[in-house]
Amino acid sequence: MSEQQSHQAQAAPRPSAIPGYEDWPDYVRGIVRGTGVHRPDSAAAQGLADALGVPESPGIPVSVWDWEEEYDGVITSRLSWQLGFGPKTGAWYLRPSGVTEPLPGILAMHCHGGNKFIGAERLVNLPTGHPLAKASRMAHYDGRGLATELAKGGFAVLAHDTFAWGSRRFDLTTPPWRTEAALEARLAQWREAGVVPSQADLYNAAAAIHEDTVAKAAGLLGTSFAGMVAHDDLAALEILAGLPGVAADRLGCIGFSGGGGRSLTLAALSPKVRSYVVICMMTTFDSLVPAYLDAHSWLLQTPGLRRLGDWPELAAHSSAESLLVQYALADELFPEEGMRDAHAQLLALKMASHYRGSFWPGGHEFTVSMQEEATQFLQDTLSSTPATKG
Repeated sequence: MSEQQSHQAQAAPRPSAIPGYEDWPDYVRGIVRGTGVHRPDSAAAQGLADALGVPESPGIPVSVWDWEEEYDGVITSRLSWQLGFGPKTGAWYLRPSGVTEPLPGILAMHCHGGNKFIGAERLVNLPTGHPLAKASRMAHYDGRGLATELAKGGFAVLAHDTFAWGSRRFDLTTPPWRTEAALEARLAQWREAGVVPSQADLYNAAAAIHEDTVAKAAGLLGTSFAGMVAHDDLAALEILAGLPGVAADRLGCIGFSGGGGRSLTLAALSPKVRSYVVICMMTTFDSLVPAYLDAHSWLLQTPGLRRLGDWPELAAHSSAESLLVQYALADELFPEEGMRDAHAQLLALKMASHYRGSFWPGGHEFTVSMQEEATQFLQDTLSSTPATKG
């Protein structure tokens, strides 16, 4: 054996680029062969599923009830389920105390927020919880737990960790080599500033870098980052529809920022969604070029998606009866012109009968006033049983 061969034999193996998700490639292999893609109920929605490469779920996962407690007038249950790959999904199911009749079901979808260490916990008020959850509520939700407040408003609410967040995060204990190299620069900045990062700080710094690797892996596997998130969200919607106390014919979804994009995508991919709300996540694609591209993650910018039309046009793929979009006029992530153009497009797409857009002062935040409008909208649009078609 040569000296070079001996050195190679002794070298440590290169770490996985998708740690904790080594079973992911086998799960989505059917997409590469042109099969196994999610099948919506319309050709338009199928185009979106194909563009995102949303894997078809093999079936509705079985949810496990881990614990339940009553707090602040809301019964909060901790659920978990195992999808076909990666770590288990953690979620919270919330409903108002003392209510026995079936309630409209809402899937509450957390934002990106640059915080992948936690997921849906930022939407839930708990007596104890991770400090990052409270920090996210203060920074983005005006200090409120969105899922908890919706439950107080008369809804049965499911809030789950989606692909790459919280319980579904990648295991970056041993970072992939490119992530590790870039992370060293951040660590050097912290050392120079005298900052001692927490475990969550270290994870979020690594995860911000690693998202590019995840997006590359998804593309190589025939899917996309947004497509994998949509896969998890579709599974959660199916679980919500089957939970006790949920009126399965009165389902809606809501999300702020990245969660708003998830809300739009889910409503386009599933006919189960009757009403949905998109907060601070609506613009035209052209308005993002060139200055606003770096403001957004792979959740918004899937390669090839533009061929299906503009972002507002994707909303037209949904069979939902009602849509509310809330725009923040001083949003740091979207130019006002792009938001107003998107609003005009939505009105022009013959959606005026079931689309409402509202413009709010302030920046990228889901304020209490905006939350109250969104809650009232969902109450108004999901209060009755849908009329029979045909």
